[in-house]
Amino acid sequence: MPTFTVFKGAQDGLPKKSTTTKPDQLSGDNVLVKVTASGVCGTDLHYKTQDMVLGHEGVGVVEEVGPNVKYLKKGDRVGWGYETDSCEHCLECLSGEEMVCAQRALYGFANPDQGSFASHAIWREAYLHLTPDSIIDEHAAPLQCGGATVFAPLINAKPNETVGVLGVGGLGHLAIQFAAKMGCRVVVLSGSESKKEQAMEFGAHKFIAMKGKTAKDILEDDFWPITRLLVTSSAQPAWDVIVPLLAPRAQIHPLSVSLSNLEFPYMPLLAGRISIHGALVATRAVHRQMLAFAALHGIKPVVETYPMTEEGIKEAIERLEQGKVQYRAVLVPQ
Repeated sequence: MPTFTVFKGAQDGLPKKSTTTKPDQLSGDNVLVKVTASGVCGTDLHYKTQDMVLGHEGVGVVEEVGPNVKYLKKGDRVGWGYETDSCEHCLECLSGEEMVCAQRALYGFANPDQGSFASHAIWREAYLHLTPDSIIDEHAAPLQCGGATVFAPLINAKPNETVGVLGVGGLGHLAIQFAAKMGCRVVVLSGSESKKEQAMEFGAHKFIAMKGKTAKDILEDDFWPITRLLVTSSAQPAWDVIVPLLAPRAQIHPLSVSLSNLEFPYMPLLAGRISIHGALVATRAVHRQMLAFAALHGIKPVVETYPMTEEGIKEAIERLEQGKVQYRAVLVPQ
């Protein structure tokens, strides 16, 4: 029985080294992947006290393939993200919307005995994504969830469209890069001026420090109405300030996780025909387009690397909780 190292959450919130054992022979279209890097995502913080293997931004090398694997081969470099399976027969799956399949396998809800904080993992071929050689492991790992998450609402963006990015963090700094390379005008909304220089380097065309400003203050400064707003901050924004900045028929895409209720001004929603789009990761098709786009345009997350050990994971998680990571934490096996 093959056994590999994993790192699990625990009641005290500290990562624990453990093992997972799987059958000797791979079945069906399963693939054994040796992990070469793993991103540390904000979602991981929600599960650090659970008895489950952590991590869902994995990159690695194929070591073995099951008898029904058709396309992947030993030595291929692949990645995976938040979703690792679905029924593939329901209308949602057949429509290419497998992430809302009733039988979907999502991180935190399925496969608690494996994840990307590990030496190895076994996943179905259909949910592994070939990763371009031009993207190094440390950059490829955060793209598997963070990159895919911000790319999905931009896939239909038009050149010259004004995209607003609220928050310059692990998601926001990638959203700025993708939107800029798509030819969009990128307006960054942030709490203070502290990240202005970096945001402009990422490709932003306009940076607005929101603290202490009213909508009127902002609109008087040669402002472009926002047609597509990506909310990447952990806290809900002051919608009474944000809504006047939106163009008619603007789309709002909340991308960060919050357990609080969404409270939004009702009449401006109707009068402006504003739409709010729920988001839950990217489809597999969009995920693969994202990787190709990132490789073509040289889009790279800014990362801090840590050893994939109990102490390394603990440090990465603590810094992420404290908001000190610039901008993505990545674990590298020792």
